This record gives sequence, C-alpha cells and structure tokens, in this order.
Amino acid sequence: MRCTHPETLNDALHRFGTVRKRTELLCRPLLTEDYVIQSMPDVSPPKWHLAHTTWFFEEFLLERFVDERYRQLFNSYYDSVGPRLERARRGVLARPSVDEIHAYRGLVDARVCEHFSEARDEHARAVLELGLQHEQQHQELLLTDLKHIFASNPLRPAYDAQCREAWRDYAAAPAKWIELAEGLHSVGYEGAAFSFDNERPRHRVALGAFRLCSQLVTAGEFLEFIEAGGYRRPELWLSDGFAAARKNEWTAPLYWERLGKDWWTMTLAGMRRVDEHAPVTHVSYYEADAYARWRGCRLPLEAEWEVASTVKPTSFMAMFDTAWQWTSSPYQPYPGFRPLGGALGEYNGKFMCNQLVLRGASWATPPSHARATYRNFFPPEARWQFSGIRLAA
Repeated sequence: MRCTHPETLNDALHRFGTVRKRTELLCRPLLTEDYVIQSMPDVSPPKWHLAHTTWFFEEFLLERFVDERYRQLFNSYYDSVGPRLERARRGVLARPSVDEIHAYRGLVDARVCEHFSEARDEHARAVLELGLQHEQQHQELLLTDLKHIFASNPLRPAYDAQCREAWRDYAAAPAKWIELAEGLHSVGYEGAAFSFDNERPRHRVALGAFRLCSQLVTAGEFLEFIEAGGYRRPELWLSDGFAAARKNEWTAPLYWERLGKDWWTMTLAGMRRVDEHAPVTHVSYYEADAYARWRGCRLPLEAEWEVASTVKPTSFMAMFDTAWQWTSSPYQPYPGFRPLGGALGEYNGKFMCNQLVLRGASWATPPSHARATYRNFFPPEARWQFSGIRLAA
C-alpha cells in the first residue's frame, strides 16, 4: 500500500473519526431487527459490517483484542490469521448484540487514538490508511447489502425515503461515440497517494483505435433488449451466461418487476417506477455482454476505460458517480505485481481468478474513494452491486 500521510497526526486521527462516524450514520435509519438479516450468502448483515471493519484495525494495527472470540467471528477471508466463520453463516450471529458491537467500535476507536499517541512509524500510518480505505469499501457494500435485504422483504420497506440512487439528471445529455486513437498508453497507479496493490505497477499497454460511449446504457435502452426477446436468444449469450439466466430465471435486471403494464424496481427509497432515462443498474457481466452483442458493440477492456477516462475526462458522463461499469477484462495481476507482505497480502491477490474487472464507481462509493486506476472485481453472475454498462466499439 502507498499513501501520502496527512500533514499532521491530528489530521490523520480526524479522518479516522470522520470515516468511522459515517459508517455508523449509514446505519442510523435501521431498526434493531434489520442488523442481523443475511438475505443471501453474498450479503453480510449490517451488524457484521460494523464489527468486521473494527476487527480490521484490531487485527492489523493494534494486535490486541477486546474479545479474543471476535477474531474468528469477524475475520472475513484472511486464512493466514486463523479460523473464521463461513461467509454464508454470518446471519446466524444473533449475539453479540447490536449494542455490544457499537460498544466494541467505541473501545477500538479509543485504542487506535491511544496507539497513535505513542506509535507514529510509517508502517502504522500506512495500515491506518488501508483500514480507512477498507472501511469505505464496506460503506458501499453496506448500502448494496441493505438494498438486497429490504428487497427480500415482501413489505418492500424503504431504507431512506429520501434516498435517490443517482447524483445527476441524465435525460438532457444525449449519448455519442468518443473516438480514441491507437497507441501505447500507460495504465495503473503511479504516485505517492494511496493505492491498492492491485493498481500497481504502472505499465505500458498497446491499444488499437476504439470508441467509447459518452453515456451509460439507460433503462429504456435495456428495456428494448428485453422486449426484443434478448433473454431468450442464446446466440447473444456466452454459454455460461445463458445457463445462469435460465437457472436463475432472469428476465430483467435484478429488482425489476412487471406490475400491470409498467416496470417497477426496488430502490433504497422503496418501490419506484423504472426511470427509462436513468442508467440501468444491477446487471451481471453476462447480461451486459449479451446486451452489447445485441447492439452490435462490445464491452470495453479495462485499459481502454482507464485511458478514455484520463485522456478525455470531460467527454464522458457517469464515470464515477452512478454505477460501476463492467469491462471484458479478467481480473489478473499487472506485470510485476507484488502483493502486500504477511496476511494483508490476501487482500486482493488471492482473488485473481474467475472474476471480471469493473471500473469507475457508483453513487454509493464515497467520493474520496474513487479514482481512475481503481480495479473493482466480481464474478460474472454478480448482480447485487450497482453495476451498469458502457459500450465500446
């Protein structure tokens, strides 16, 4: 990990307090009963998010524990640390209680501040920054998981009636193709600010001339694909994708429902009519790829996406504030990739198989967490993330 440390230690601790507080503010609309629901194996209960982000600081920064039993309960996937609760069983944790988890967070926060009154070495500061970046990842996951949790409830309750899952009005901005010339380009992170190990090292790639759409695919455009029988046409789909669509009975993006003559969708503000002008979200890689084929286009390579976002940044809308964008690139290490040492080396590198890269950010991504070199990744069938489509040709 690399980061430029704040000018003073007080700045670092202030940022620590701000990030930690935001996680708790995201939980403010919840009832106690909401904290323990796990609606599918990929979803974690809100209480687990609160505890796991706290465990991270205990395990990797403090190395002393409020409760030794929490090391197993709230370890996510760090096998070198020790035993851990299976991911699909996080919803069985009725105890410790929500109040106990909030108290746990308070104790660890106090210990972090105490630790930095004594230890100011560069490694500790770097681990602190990694922990904050990690917590920001979980802030977005918390929102995606809450949406799935509430959508699984037949009452379809709202998380926040005022929540609007977009930051802009896209109806007034027509889509157009942006041309980019062939050539050698540098991609990947280089600099002193924070970056994850999977963003490095910066390296050169050769790209042919390509076009990238200025806008994301809208819900109305995707509706045309549905009405043209797109989900029933195997010639548009990868074999695994068509099998997944049939097995899971996909007929529309996740959360869409046909009620009478209209399409509705679940949002964090409750059920709403599908806005045909808004970008489509909650589609898998398989659906994004099938749609692109139907349009006679393709999905971009991750290097194409990064080059476009840096060479012509003002030409594109919704790069970082609406939805993550699927690319056709497998999640693999960059040439010369080196994972972090010790257990933190499990953070990214061990997942570089059977995943596809998404680029950009979503409306739920903390703004300070987004950057052009960020590499998000999910398996191709994943749909519960705020994932959308940008076409290439």
